[in-house]
Amino acid sequence: MKKLRVIFAGGGTGGHLFPALAIADKLKSKIVPEYEPDFRFVGTKRGLEYRMKDKLGYPLHLLSVRGFVRSAILANIIFPFVLIGAVVKSLYLILRYHPDIVIGTGGYVMGPVIIAAIVLNTNRVIQEQNSYPGVTTRTLAGKVFKVFLGFQDAVKHLKPGCDTVVTGNPIKEIIGTIPREKGVEYFGLDSHKKTILIFGGSQGAGSININISEFIDTLPDGFQLIWQTGERVYKDVAARAGGRVADRALFSFTERMEMAYAAADLVIARAGALTLAEIEAAELPSILVPFPFAAGDHQRKNAESFVTAGAAMLIDDEKLLTVNLLEEAVRLMQSDSFEKMRKAVQNMKAARERSAADIITDEVLKLVGIMENGE
Repeated sequence: MKKLRVIFAGGGTGGHLFPALAIADKLKSKIVPEYEPDFRFVGTKRGLEYRMKDKLGYPLHLLSVRGFVRSAILANIIFPFVLIGAVVKSLYLILRYHPDIVIGTGGYVMGPVIIAAIVLNTNRVIQEQNSYPGVTTRTLAGKVFKVFLGFQDAVKHLKPGCDTVVTGNPIKEIIGTIPREKGVEYFGLDSHKKTILIFGGSQGAGSININISEFIDTLPDGFQLIWQTGERVYKDVAARAGGRVADRALFSFTERMEMAYAAADLVIARAGALTLAEIEAAELPSILVPFPFAAGDHQRKNAESFVTAGAAMLIDDEKLLTVNLLEEAVRLMQSDSFEKMRKAVQNMKAARERSAADIITDEVLKLVGIMENGE
């Protein structure tokens, strides 16, 4: 049987890892049974991909690479040597594995692998999630065959001549398909109460966690929480607020976010690109608190697209010192505008004729000379 060999380079956070997994799963569904999928992931020991290595479903190769940090003088002195070492290891991986294509989905690890693919003239594409592309994408976009963009606004930040396709962001297709009762049951919650889902991505969001901890006692009867704190601060948050949250509704991180979205009526979250794609798929109104130090302030730009569509409320991070997020959530859910927001996000979803994963995988199959359902 013929094989389709693909290297996925992206990780660090869920925002880079999960799009790669969504693309891999969609590719597999399209080529089987004609081709045997032979997919490899490349990441680092510091990334989420390493902590999930036993659950990825694909082999994981590790590189030692990190980003350039202006304040870390010593680390930056050795940065070029670390990068060169990672490129050499990537060259070896590509030469040994002979992939049909390399797909980069962001994070520091993408750089050396895409550079190696350029040197060896291997098929290569990038999937960029944010409205303001990361530095690696901006640097290498002109050297890859296609750049798949999550937001139209990202085009203006790339050099002229890049072959771009605006697709939206690929997510797990199960999101938005699970009945509410199954999500509520999964978390052991009360089906008669309104559920607020709180999270800051796979890393967590410190200011959101602090705000919820401070005001958790103000949550009125008839409302309940699903709260993902992030792994690094879970113990601290649990110690301060755990006793006031239903046992299974407070957790550090879960790969089963589809269950959380199913149970939720409203989301309070950062405005990462993948988060917004999932919120749209789940058709949920949201209160978005953009991370204020995101490159190019891209999270604010991400959030503003939802606010403009009438699907979300935006609250600045600095206002969390005085604003009660739970009070704002309850007020919104009890207002006449809540159903309008729900309808707005439903319209956003309906406007997408095809999923991002569908578009991306079709383009990838064209690049490697394979058509859907055969050659």
